[in-house]
Amino acid sequence: MSPMTSSKRSLPDDISPKSKTVLTIPNSQSDSSERSPKRVCRLSPPASRGAPSYVSNLKIAVVCSSNQNRSMEAHNLLQKRGYRVQSFGTGSCVKLPGPTLDKPNVYSFDTPYQDQFVDLKRKDAAFYTQNGLLNMLDRNRRIKEKPERFQENRDEFDLIVTCQERVFDQVLENLSERGGNSCKMVHVINVEIKDNHDDATLGAFLIHELVKEICSSSDPEAELEEIIDTMEKKKKQRLLYSPAFY
Repeated sequence: MSPMTSSKRSLPDDISPKSKTVLTIPNSQSDSSERSPKRVCRLSPPASRGAPSYVSNLKIAVVCSSNQNRSMEAHNLLQKRGYRVQSFGTGSCVKLPGPTLDKPNVYSFDTPYQDQFVDLKRKDAAFYTQNGLLNMLDRNRRIKEKPERFQENRDEFDLIVTCQERVFDQVLENLSERGGNSCKMVHVINVEIKDNHDDATLGAFLIHELVKEICSSSDPEAELEEIIDTMEKKKKQRLLYSPAFY
């Protein structure tokens, strides 16, 4: 993939859901009176008493279209590495490849991975084993019960990583439409990943590396822009970024 540079524009007072920009984060040494306390995002909130032990208390969401391949590959890796992670899709339904391009397997988000696995195995076990769908669904059902739709979830995250520009736009649009009053900032970053098994695996490692850099930073709020810039240069891949608020 050829090198691309990210576009950085100043952040307007009224954040557009289509905004793709890099936030200029206030320096930690600046006068505290210049900051609005409602707009300070703590990327590493203190752990609650009795809460599970994580590598970081950063609350992370990974989002693709159907919550099947890209988001679940990253969910699986981040969870194994000890991160506090959930995954979602933004589509109206779940679509999996069928015997031909015009005949996909379509399920609702309420359909458990187990039921999808059984259905595809019944239809053509050899074909869906060969194309990797049965292995993917077997992994998914070991992580959680069923796909989840981002628009129907009301949890508040510190970091949302999307796997496609269209999904990035849908996440920002949904956050802008919620009209919440908490004024809690969430950082939304897009890592473009092709929707196939090999690229999903590579993309999951890239997402893990990005999350690891953010969580290991001594001052992630002040260094987020630098982390993104460094990752872009290192991976020769443009990362879309926008802040949003709950």
